[in-house]
Amino acid sequence: MENDRPTNSNFRKTPYLGNRRSLSDGVNHMLTPTGLGKLPPQAIDLEEAVLGALMIEKDALSAVIDILKPESFYKEANNRIYNAIVTLFGNAEPVDMLTVTQQLRKTGEIEVVGGGGYVTELTTRVTSAANIEYHARVIAEASIKRALITVANEIQRDAYEDTTDVFNLLDRIEQSMFKISESNIRKNYADMSTIMRQALDELEQKKNMKDGLTGVPSGFSALDRLTSGWQRSELIILAARPGMGKTAFVVSALRNAAVDFGQAVAIFSLEMSSVQLVNRLISAEAEIDSEKIKKGNLAPHEWAQLHHKIQRLTEAPIFIDDTPALSILELRAKCRRLKAQHDIQLVVIDYLQLMQGDTSGKMGGNREQEIASISRAMKNLAKELNVPVIALSQLSRAVETRGGDKKPQLSDLRESGSIEQDADMVIFLYRPEYYGISADEAGNSVSGIGEVIIAKNRSGSLDTVQLRFVGKYTKFADLDAFFMPQTPPPFSGPSAGFDAKTSGAQTFENQGGIVKSKANTLNTPGGNFTNFGHIDPNQQETPF
Repeated sequence: MENDRPTNSNFRKTPYLGNRRSLSDGVNHMLTPTGLGKLPPQAIDLEEAVLGALMIEKDALSAVIDILKPESFYKEANNRIYNAIVTLFGNAEPVDMLTVTQQLRKTGEIEVVGGGGYVTELTTRVTSAANIEYHARVIAEASIKRALITVANEIQRDAYEDTTDVFNLLDRIEQSMFKISESNIRKNYADMSTIMRQALDELEQKKNMKDGLTGVPSGFSALDRLTSGWQRSELIILAARPGMGKTAFVVSALRNAAVDFGQAVAIFSLEMSSVQLVNRLISAEAEIDSEKIKKGNLAPHEWAQLHHKIQRLTEAPIFIDDTPALSILELRAKCRRLKAQHDIQLVVIDYLQLMQGDTSGKMGGNREQEIASISRAMKNLAKELNVPVIALSQLSRAVETRGGDKKPQLSDLRESGSIEQDADMVIFLYRPEYYGISADEAGNSVSGIGEVIIAKNRSGSLDTVQLRFVGKYTKFADLDAFFMPQTPPPFSGPSAGFDAKTSGAQTFENQGGIVKSKANTLNTPGGNFTNFGHIDPNQQETPF
């Protein structure tokens, strides 16, 4: 065995092949040896045992089809034979020694695998399919180890190159590791019969759902009836002109998902700091004027109201990242970690035009191309993590200069038509009173009304939903929500010199740019406070 290592210059150009066996040796040549004088991890005897079991017991494949892929097999012949078995299964044809041999002849691979004699020999290795699942997991683990070795070799090779963009390399490393991890629980192929069974199972589950929601709920009943919630793997673009309440809407929606439905959510706030965002959450939750929250000018009963109302908010699985000028590479890395560590179900980006695209500078200063690459990357992220991604977007000034109706149109999306193309759903926010309109065509008052216009919906219908916009609390609510003013009970606790840290109201822990709320025990003097914070519908709402 020859183990002389090549020089560094040769190593950069051609990976060291060590004891690499040729295809004629029957070993998958795509899986290179380690370069350390060792063959990659393998379990050829178990590969042969599993293949033999699959050909003698017709139901054995169902136990391993989610564990093994054709590339899980180290030996090239075994790889091809397993692929033939999966093809037969997908075509609902019987799987045995004769049908597998015939399938290999049909694809011209029978001689490559060693002829019909090798297929026959496999069936003599075992007498039953006992322990086949355990054997399959051993094969899969060896395959994962080989994949890790391949990635490690690529990292070493690229890290030596002076021309390598280190941030792109980091992103590729993380993406490769994520795919390897996911491959242990998800398969990369699916036959039609498997997909059909999955679709029917999901349909049955949807039929049994009491609320009818198949996605992450927005908490707005009329909108959820129309969309069935934010759908997984979809990119939702929420667009409006400044001042329409984009952030207020999305913060209300993520609050509803996290607090009312227990769904873990993440928001990347490129425009506002985490403290500003939390202040909005507090104002909306406690129903205290946002201007008072900003100035800290609260009456004694409002301190009690705040204590009482925000307890659920402090316990909510809401993650906030306020990194400015976030790049798409950083976004992907952070979302993958949040998904792995906290199983987030919804991602919100506020807002798209403040993000940076390709850090390598390949876009050549073309902002439209950069926005296009960002929107495509967001769509890919939604599919990769299987979560809905809501990205806020600005509209062009054409809305303001257009005569007559100021309602947004798809052509108003700013900087790139690819945003519309990549999005599964495009939603516009429109508040008539922003343009001085006090009543609609029928003469009905539109004061405090916010219209949610679904202009594109790949998986549903187009419609407009009306919500209540409560400007002084910076939040949206259902139009038919009923608010009854209540007189709060007297509060005996002090307001002067109030210390939020000692009161136990709420603290926030900074975790590497991500702020996570932490619940604390609430002991407020003056007893249990209930029924606070109902707004007076007669009060004038301040525009937002």
